[in-house]
Amino acid sequence: MPTASFETSFETLPSNQPMADEIRDNILKNPGFGRYFTDHMAHIRWTGDADWHGHQVRPYGPLTLDPAASVLHYGQEIFEGIKAYRHADGSIWTFRPEKNAERFRRSARRLALPELSDEDFIGSLKALLAQDHAWVPTPASASDECSLYLRPFMIASEAFLGVRPSQEVDYYVIASPAAAYFKGGVAPVSIWLSSNYKRAAPGGTGFAKCGGNYAASLAAQKEAEAHQCGQVAFLDAAENKWVEELGGMNLFFVFKDGRLVTPRLTDTILEGVTRNSVLTLAKDEGLTPEERAISIDEWREGAASGEITEVFACGTAAVITPVGELVSGNERIRLTADNNSNEVAMRIRTKLLDLQYGRSEDKYGWLTKLV
Repeated sequence: MPTASFETSFETLPSNQPMADEIRDNILKNPGFGRYFTDHMAHIRWTGDADWHGHQVRPYGPLTLDPAASVLHYGQEIFEGIKAYRHADGSIWTFRPEKNAERFRRSARRLALPELSDEDFIGSLKALLAQDHAWVPTPASASDECSLYLRPFMIASEAFLGVRPSQEVDYYVIASPAAAYFKGGVAPVSIWLSSNYKRAAPGGTGFAKCGGNYAASLAAQKEAEAHQCGQVAFLDAAENKWVEELGGMNLFFVFKDGRLVTPRLTDTILEGVTRNSVLTLAKDEGLTPEERAISIDEWREGAASGEITEVFACGTAAVITPVGELVSGNERIRLTADNNSNEVAMRIRTKLLDLQYGRSEDKYGWLTKLV
């Protein structure tokens, strides 16, 4: 008989073919990122006449979609990215899930999808981890950044070819064990400055976490890879001069006078949870956070003069990544030789990771216990 998972109203249908312990343990030794998936997934269904219902945790497996499902034709979908961390006592926690839930609702409003409550969003994470807690890796040391990556997503599933919001929607959470993003330690990355492509435009979906934004960045990402760059930076669509973000990360600039500047949020920039956390932690480090427009010219001139001492990107997957250089078709923007220690970036990175893994006091109340 199905059983209810703890602290939630999710019905649990346990898999009758879970991964064998020895196979799972072997995977957890070297999981990579997004290659393996846990035994179960969470699911909630929404219909126009019945609201959210059918809360379940069920075996992970292929979805059955009608070929006319709206998501396949009009891209009406959104997603989130969040991690579960195993602490030294074996308990499992996640980081600021209410911020992800809030952003998920913003994305839903922009894509004309129904909004999911904090209770259902966080409850789905708890219900899934109640079954699949063994998939959360145990860090071998303080430098081991392994975790379980959680991917909540929502898709329009109504079989209908008219252009209107779907009246049938499905929400899922799947999970994938993840190793440290950087093998062999964190190293500065080269960034390609896209001149041919724009990630988002005013009035569009740039602030929403939807697949279309990422699809729009892939041609530029291929261009970056062709120039031996690991990421791509986008400028604004209107004036082609204001720095916005990378394909999937927010940017920060450290100035020699102690200012920490990041592009202010607009409807073309995704509000990152890590970005928001860095702005708070920066004050603890004696820095002065600023959210304002920053131009590509200021980046170029600040790097040349030494006014800008560090540049770094941040996001859920990589946490904080130092930027070594910005590359375009006709130039390379590098920091001056004596300003490349990335000391501020690494200090904030360590502070953030210590908090997430329970190695320091959670004075902001950012952690939520899952198991």
